Amino acid sequence: METKHIEVDPVRRVVCGVQEMLEPEAITTIVRLGQSGWGAKRIARTLGIARNTVRRYLNAGGPVPYKRPQRTGVLVGHEAWLRERFLQHRGNCDVVRQQLSKELGIDTSLRTVERACRGFRQELEASRRATIRFETAPGEQMQIDFGQTRVMIGGESVRVFLFVATLGYSRKGFACAFRHERQSAWFAGIEAAFAHFGGRPQTLLIDNAKALVDKHDTPTRQVRLNSRFEAFCRHWDIAARACAPFRARTKGKTENGVGYVKNNAIAGHAFESWAAMQAHLARWQREVADVRIHGTTGVTPAERFELERAHPAPDRRHRPLPAGARARAPGQCRGLHRTGHQRLQRAVAADR
Repeated sequence: METKHIEVDPVRRVVCGVQEMLEPEAITTIVRLGQSGWGAKRIARTLGIARNTVRRYLNAGGPVPYKRPQRTGVLVGHEAWLRERFLQHRGNCDVVRQQLSKELGIDTSLRTVERACRGFRQELEASRRATIRFETAPGEQMQIDFGQTRVMIGGESVRVFLFVATLGYSRKGFACAFRHERQSAWFAGIEAAFAHFGGRPQTLLIDNAKALVDKHDTPTRQVRLNSRFEAFCRHWDIAARACAPFRARTKGKTENGVGYVKNNAIAGHAFESWAAMQAHLARWQREVADVRIHGTTGVTPAERFELERAHPAPDRRHRPLPAGARARAPGQCRGLHRTGHQRLQRAVAADR
């Protein structure tokens, strides 16, 4: 009986997970040999591969799709927590990993967190694309925020908290530095901004800092302001509006302003004293920030501020921004009533 000769090419293997995968040409050879009457044992011995591998391809009659093994991971059951923290930190998985260890006691690798959060990136990107720049009328809104950095002062690295306020229409800004971010610093920064701008707008756009907001229910968007901050707003006859949780981009003008102050006014500078740094911030605001061509408006904030300052207030309670305003130190703002000034001084003293 004549035996048919079949040429067999060398087999190249690819390991995929725990399975041994073969190149398409090798799979074709296995199927062709099986159809010619070769048994799985003979094919395996001739090609130098496992018998079970041969049987798997013979039974399938061709390539077998790879199935990723199902593993029970340490993060199973924490999907809601991961999504909330992932969106809160704008996709920074390393921060999420650190909070996993701190809050839930789960120590795992960055790669594991990235795999678990992979499905949330599309939602984050959609949120970013859906953000619409919200333009406000002259004198309508002021956005406020805090940022922190380290600055060389008197030869030492000091942690500095930067309060930044930005008028929504003109983009004219104000920045001052504090040693902390407690409530007294928020109040002093807001009042100093009023003095710098020469008046107050109709609304304050804030984030959900604990010093300002006690509770912000995301589904209903109901906000409960801190009682002292609510009294502060009543004193100044100004409305406060909190942006949605994890949507700080709603307050993007000031978010960008904080980065601008840190990267342009502060970065690379060292100061002899705290007073020298404050003086530098005031000079930088006047000589650099206010006279640059703004990327969105196409004009300088100083030029656009002239329109905002002269804009009539909607009613007699909201004063327009008058000319000739002079910036003063935090806590010594023009127009601050005696009761408000005393309250602020007590808050500052309590925080020391």
